[in-house]
Amino acid sequence: MLWKTFEAGMWGLVAGSSLLLGAAIGYFARVPTRLVAAIMAFGAGVLISALSFELVNKAYERGGLDATALGFLGGAAVYSLANHAVGKQGGKHRKRSGAQQAREEDRSGSGLAIAIGALLDGIPESIVIGVSMLEGGAVSFVAIAAVFLSNVPEGLSSASGMRAAGRSPRYVFGVWGGIAAASGVAALLGFAVFRGVSPDVIAATTAVAAGAILAMLASTMIPEAFEEAHDLVGLVTVAGFLAAFTMSKLSEADAGARPPGAPAQSAAPAPPPASPLP
Repeated sequence: MLWKTFEAGMWGLVAGSSLLLGAAIGYFARVPTRLVAAIMAFGAGVLISALSFELVNKAYERGGLDATALGFLGGAAVYSLANHAVGKQGGKHRKRSGAQQAREEDRSGSGLAIAIGALLDGIPESIVIGVSMLEGGAVSFVAIAAVFLSNVPEGLSSASGMRAAGRSPRYVFGVWGGIAAASGVAALLGFAVFRGVSPDVIAATTAVAAGAILAMLASTMIPEAFEEAHDLVGLVTVAGFLAAFTMSKLSEADAGARPPGAPAQSAAPAPPPASPLP
């Protein structure tokens, strides 16, 4: 069981490492803001699909509608309150790729607020990775892929904005490296803390994370994408949703799930009984 706990942390770290990849691209490459916005919209679509089919649906199957609804609304409420507090301290535009982020000399403490806000955005996703291993002991690769893909544009856009705000490379990669490490710890805790608890508690926890993720998308990623990409946002978001949905269905097929309406495989005929010895 100790190995499973370590494995959960490792997968959380893998998913969180894409934040550093995106940050490196955003800080050192001059990526057009319109392209950043399109990538952000794609990542938003991926997460919406993942929380729909991998989180909320599974929470409902585990704990029913009451636990799912309470957790979902609770997660959105907690995230929204925390996001409001971070925004008032200078972290409101932490995902913006342009010059909207506050400079430390203009807003004292904004650097810390941006770091806390980025951590706030990433923790729910990582907890989900650890919790996903509680069912059958295997991690949800769709959840990992969705978080990994969505983290790239998040790190890319935010690091571009940090560069525009005059943040140093030490600050930028310190923030995203710390959040990647925190993602591993959060996934580890998600598995270790909730192992052995009731299905209702696991369902509520999964729904809380899903609610927080959806609130984050509506508050930060989608507005950033729309600000720059405008009419392209809808199409690119749908493409991201479809990509994650396809991964989910392919994962089900690999696990032996039968497509709707497909006939069940007939069992192999039993061998004839052996003839009795004379």
